[in-house]
Amino acid sequence: MASPFPGMDPYLEHPEIWPGVHLLLIAALAEALGPQLRPKYSVSVEVRMYETSGDQALLVGIPDVAIQRAKPQAEVVPTAVAVAPLPQPVQVRVPMPLTIRQGYLEVREVTTKEVVTAIELLSPINKRSGRGRQTYESKREQVLSSATHFVEIDLLRAYEPMAMFGAEGPSDYRILVSRSEQRPIASLYAFSVQNSIPAFALPLRSGDLEPTVDLQGLLNEIYERSGYDLKLDYGVEPVPPLTDAEAVWASGLLK
Repeated sequence: MASPFPGMDPYLEHPEIWPGVHLLLIAALAEALGPQLRPKYSVSVEVRMYETSGDQALLVGIPDVAIQRAKPQAEVVPTAVAVAPLPQPVQVRVPMPLTIRQGYLEVREVTTKEVVTAIELLSPINKRSGRGRQTYESKREQVLSSATHFVEIDLLRAYEPMAMFGAEGPSDYRILVSRSEQRPIASLYAFSVQNSIPAFALPLRSGDLEPTVDLQGLLNEIYERSGYDLKLDYGVEPVPPLTDAEAVWASGLLK
């Protein structure tokens, strides 16, 4: 069954759902682009690692640090003497360091092995303030300072968007296409939950035929093939919640 939403399904953004969607969409992009890029280019899935702990684990659906109080034990206190009760221990969990692996795509020229285009699909760990965002921003700056084209796909409404100048007003989602020869100017596709995901041309070497990236089609295929209509609870509010106006609009769709 197809998603009831015309574009990005906001229920896919749930912290427990998004990691799976991220993996499937990265794989679908690689599978779709590979045949179109042959024989001059190859596309590969690369992995970046993030160190996180404590509440940062929530970003990838890992249970948060929990604090539970032990049941108070019965105290035996002599009636004739006032004795202060002994402090009872509290059971806690200490934050354990976790290594999060996140995939991204690189398009390389076959003969030179040079990275021509980097494609990033953001996750909460990239956007929320902390070490994850700092690590990603550092990598982002390196790419933007190089001769590599850069595509950044943000299908998450939560947290602050990545830095850019000249964007007109807020938007739910963003696709940034930065061609190396045009920097600092880049193309921004900003759209809302009520819009379909816009297609865009994948930047390559000058003069080469650039394939069209149809994220909407790929996401629709993933939704139906993976049976997300059976996994998502459309009877509750999505995470993060929609605005009041968007919630009214979504309610009409879901009916």
